[in-house]
Amino acid sequence: MIPKEFNSAYDPKKTEDRIYKLWEKSGFFNPDNLPGERTKKFSVMMAPPNITGSLHLGHALENISIDILVRMKRMKGFKTLWMPGIDHAGIAAQNVVEKELRKEGLRRQDLGREKFEQKVKEWKEKYGTIILEQLKKLGVLPDWSRTRYTMDSDYSKSVMEAFKHYYKKGWIYRGERVINWCVRCTTSISDLEVNYMPETAKLYFIKYGPFTLATTRPETKVGDTALAVHPNDRRYKKYIGKDLDIESIDNDLPVSQPARVKKIKIKVVADRAVDPEFGTGIIKVTPAHDITDFEIAERHNLTSITIIDEHGQMNENAGLRYRGMKTTEARGQIIKDLGAIGLIEKIEDYEHNIARCDRCDSVIEPLPSKQWFLKMKELAKLAIEAIENKETVIYPKRWEKVLLNRLKNERDWNISRQLWWGHRIPVWFHEPKCVPKKGHEDKMVKCKEFIISLKELDCDFCDAKFVQSPDVLDTWFSSALWPLATLGWPEETKDLKTFYPTDYITSAREILNIWILKMIFSGIEFMGRPPFKVVHIHATILTKEGKRMSKSLGTGIDPLFLIEKYGADATRFGIIYQNLGNQDIRFNEDAMLTGKKFCNKIWNASRFVFLSQNGISNFKFLISKQIPNLKPQTEADKKILSGLKKLTAEIDNLIDKYEFGHALYKLYDFFWHEYADVYIETAKKQMTDNKLKFSTQNVLLKVHLDLLKLLHPFLPFITEEIWNAFNEKTLLLIEDWPSSHT
Repeated sequence: MIPKEFNSAYDPKKTEDRIYKLWEKSGFFNPDNLPGERTKKFSVMMAPPNITGSLHLGHALENISIDILVRMKRMKGFKTLWMPGIDHAGIAAQNVVEKELRKEGLRRQDLGREKFEQKVKEWKEKYGTIILEQLKKLGVLPDWSRTRYTMDSDYSKSVMEAFKHYYKKGWIYRGERVINWCVRCTTSISDLEVNYMPETAKLYFIKYGPFTLATTRPETKVGDTALAVHPNDRRYKKYIGKDLDIESIDNDLPVSQPARVKKIKIKVVADRAVDPEFGTGIIKVTPAHDITDFEIAERHNLTSITIIDEHGQMNENAGLRYRGMKTTEARGQIIKDLGAIGLIEKIEDYEHNIARCDRCDSVIEPLPSKQWFLKMKELAKLAIEAIENKETVIYPKRWEKVLLNRLKNERDWNISRQLWWGHRIPVWFHEPKCVPKKGHEDKMVKCKEFIISLKELDCDFCDAKFVQSPDVLDTWFSSALWPLATLGWPEETKDLKTFYPTDYITSAREILNIWILKMIFSGIEFMGRPPFKVVHIHATILTKEGKRMSKSLGTGIDPLFLIEKYGADATRFGIIYQNLGNQDIRFNEDAMLTGKKFCNKIWNASRFVFLSQNGISNFKFLISKQIPNLKPQTEADKKILSGLKKLTAEIDNLIDKYEFGHALYKLYDFFWHEYADVYIETAKKQMTDNKLKFSTQNVLLKVHLDLLKLLHPFLPFITEEIWNAFNEKTLLLIEDWPSSHT
């Protein structure tokens, strides 16, 4: 009798949801529920997607790769933990909810902070975990029972503990520096939230006394405080250190009057930050509106003049002529004025990358701003030592140099954001009033400007209150604690003791610097050890033409569409099959069709193997007894068993080296060509001979079951369905991994 599952072709739509529920019901995704004595552990962290996120191919590649590794380790007897969760996505979540409010004609200011935060929480409850449900469609099996959220109360305590720790060490300070500022979102933003978009602009060659300078931002000219050259540039050596009198624009005249010249004094400094190959090799230094210029100014003690405000408008320091203009308007007017007084030498088209906000696409303005910063010198050293000493291994190795270069040049980290959604900074500022309390009138007591506290406090010496800073912490400050806080730090929990440090993490190269390195130094600082043993930088999936995928541009591909069309296993196959270790994958949907055909091949081969075993009762007996009396009688039997042994060793090695695509290629080639096309056909003939039938049945069954096990991490649904059809009392999910030594 043949199981009903084999009565027709394999249909993933009838299988996948049922199988996933079977896995969830088993509870085996939770390491505490795994059978047997498991003395070895394997733990890995999911990169927490944003609560505003939806599944894309990058998520799919990343999580399928982890799932392959975790499934294999679980079958090898490891106590496996895959920790899932979601990130509160500060600026992204705030923008999404603000857009919803605008549909009602409201602004967040109309609600006030407390009600706005409640709106975000309601939005998160309704939409924030959609991406986790989408991930289930891929067949991935993290321990959903441990799902964490970066705004959970326990997680928030971890964030506050980290802030207090750094502040007590003197590593957190408040200062004014030039940062990335979004004029639309009105907040400082991280490097990761800046998109550098290619754009055809103009390169303006402007006369500065005896020099001609090239710039793409002439509107910042009225904020220049120096000129800079490279110290080895012979063209300008005689000018270094000199103050020059040069002609400039008289920006005190109203714009209604014709432009006229005024003389200004400007100093020439030498700095290695100058690229002698750019333009004419000499740059104007505008310390308030360029991060590199700001650093040059600090090294040479230059004055800084802020001429652009937080809304992207020229302020009073830009002079009567330009005050109140948007920067784009001021650019046009300044070029017109410079031309009128003969200070424009030429204008050329210029291709360059312009910084835009990842959330609203506004042009980023580098602005000086009073923010909270975390000193990075000592923390960067911790990460450098861990990487150089191989406590954390970067794979592929080429990314090690990238990360070390970044760490060796790491700037202090701007950790504050001018948002309403996020972990509010535990800093409380003294109210402006200061009326001494009774009994303190004659005492010379100076009230503190601010205090660090997790709760509201009154001043000890006067009747004023401390008011909490409106700023929140950068999302990456909390995400940097992910491997610790999810396991219970700062409490000494069982999970923290068992699963820290984790063994593996994988991510796209885009967040190597902004997230991975921050987790490394955080883990060492708070736990004394790096948070993971291996960092695996996976490929980036591009369009067939080699361009970045974008849903807004219509070039993105929804993995859920692929699952609907081909099934989850075929989708997993198609994604991994194209991941052969290159830096980028030019995505080709044809690979999904190959995966679908492969699934059908596995299904049909399984149907034949079942029919070859003299009925279901005998088959179940053979599985339960681990295929007794395995005695190959023919050269074909010996060859397929030898090939299986070699394949198992190769798959072990390739998965351990995170070469998932190469492992899948090996499996595909062996199953289709050596096993299905050759050995099965030979087995059919051998089983017509009564002397060979029993031994051939056993060899066939042994090879087939081991291949199902090897395929399971890659194609979990169909392999589990086949296993379940053969023996519904066990799950392939927790079967023993094949040995390459027998």
